[in-house]
Amino acid sequence: MSRLTACPLDCYDACGIVYDDGKLKALKNGHTNGFLCPHMNHYESHARIEKPRYKGQEISMDEALLKLQEMLNANLKSETLYYRGSGNFGLMQGVTEDVFAQIGCYLTEGSLCDGAGEAGIIEGRGSNKNMPLSEIAKSEVVVLWGRNPHVTSSHLLPLIKDKIIIVVDPVATKIAKMADLFIQIKPHTDIFLAMLLYRFLHIEDACDDVFLEEFASEHEEYYELTQTIRIKAILDDIGMTLGQIGEFLHFVVDKKVAIVCGVGIQKYRDGADVMRAIDAFAVGLGLFGKEGSGVAYLGDSKEAIEMPFETKKAKKVSKVNTPFDRFKTVFIQGANPLAQMPDSNRVKESISCVENIVYFGLYENETSEIADLVIPAKTFLQKDDVRTSYSHNGMMVMHKQLESDIGISEYDLAAYLAQVYGSVLQSETECIESIKNHAVVKIDGTIEVENRESVPYKDGFDTDDGEFLFLEEFEVPQKVGEGEFYLLTPKSPKSLNSQFQRESSVYLNSALGFDEGQRVKLISNTGEVTLGVKINNDLREDCALIYSGTKGVNNLTTSKHSYEGKNAIFQENFVRIEKIN
Repeated sequence: MSRLTACPLDCYDACGIVYDDGKLKALKNGHTNGFLCPHMNHYESHARIEKPRYKGQEISMDEALLKLQEMLNANLKSETLYYRGSGNFGLMQGVTEDVFAQIGCYLTEGSLCDGAGEAGIIEGRGSNKNMPLSEIAKSEVVVLWGRNPHVTSSHLLPLIKDKIIIVVDPVATKIAKMADLFIQIKPHTDIFLAMLLYRFLHIEDACDDVFLEEFASEHEEYYELTQTIRIKAILDDIGMTLGQIGEFLHFVVDKKVAIVCGVGIQKYRDGADVMRAIDAFAVGLGLFGKEGSGVAYLGDSKEAIEMPFETKKAKKVSKVNTPFDRFKTVFIQGANPLAQMPDSNRVKESISCVENIVYFGLYENETSEIADLVIPAKTFLQKDDVRTSYSHNGMMVMHKQLESDIGISEYDLAAYLAQVYGSVLQSETECIESIKNHAVVKIDGTIEVENRESVPYKDGFDTDDGEFLFLEEFEVPQKVGEGEFYLLTPKSPKSLNSQFQRESSVYLNSALGFDEGQRVKLISNTGEVTLGVKINNDLREDCALIYSGTKGVNNLTTSKHSYEGKNAIFQENFVRIEKIN
């Protein structure tokens, strides 16, 4: 007998799944469209941690829980840090975090992913309501700005078939080669492109004046800000022509346009401003509050849901440059900070000072290898859960598919701690039902989160006066120096964060004179890494691409925050390259 579940992985698509006769199969209806991505197709083939261990020796689960209790009892709770990854989107993942907060432990705040972009959206619109997939499907033109759907959101592809496609990306991706217009932009110049596009909307008298007067009355002031940009110099710097600006506007003016953004555009100090400038261009076109139009980024997957265990108050430290050495016990759930966090050398040094490191997860990685206590988790097939999405409004119930003696679920671990320390925790069934109570069944039988808008901002923005708030100033990004390259760290088609088949190469344009397979040392202001070269002439010559999850890549990245959103700035890093004889 088959039962419905959903993919738990950190992905835009949030696919519905049927587990039938021991096999994972995609739902044929909805955007899942009958196919699964490579990660989920091979999910069960990846070896997982099966036995708890302490100091390298296998122990029972009961012993592991007692050892965890012993660690927590040995220290003041203010000396314990709970650090959770965001790679699993089952909503019940947060129950453990809530119990640790109730105990009095520290949590983390900030983001390794999307915080700067979200901060920019909220500043401009007053809230982060995403344009769902159902509305992208209704558009006439799709602008993929730093988004590579063949890798990060393959289920978007059928929805944009036969539409006009514009791609803005430093890499000539597969979708870029199919596009009606491709702008191979210089990294960290997106803000200039967005501001120039807005400026030329005004010059060509192509703005949606009715929309601007009602929802963006300070548009003239923003136009004046865009006039501070020297057109020819900036176009040369971006790597595009005036003709491409005209072609871009020709495709989007008076059309239903979906601007679909990736997270790479905001992994800079000024990432919030980049996202806000793209939003401003969309405002100039009058795209908000209309069917088939808008800006898609990452919405809040828990929007309109009151969680039964939402952590209201807790002491917190940065997730980007976490001071692990301040704590005696660090509990790490579903994360690999030794590889995923920026400035790996700082992380290694800081975490080496911790007395008790606890790793709770599915797979072996750099962090599990140095952990004192390892507790295996249940897979999504072995527990009940619910998931929502940051790219559409669906809610999916994740029914348990298998019984297994391996691992422990997040809820069961939380329930153990709650009982030991007298924390408040509803039953697992009550928690799940509480989440499901925020859903509504649509006419076609699909389940969506209730009170979410299918077309956001129909009645104006969620700012105090209902109007869009434009940028008032911007920062000129630093450029690479002679002999330096922009570091790009996109998602890999083979791995997800630091899970599955991780890459081991740096990708460079052949014009730089390196040979395929040659070993090179990449050096930044924070560290270095040695990798083999793979030639990729789809890259700009001023870029070095190392996929996220590649071992050692974060030796090269800074642990500074974005100005807003407390976000990691993985792509504001320049590298030098030395050949190894």
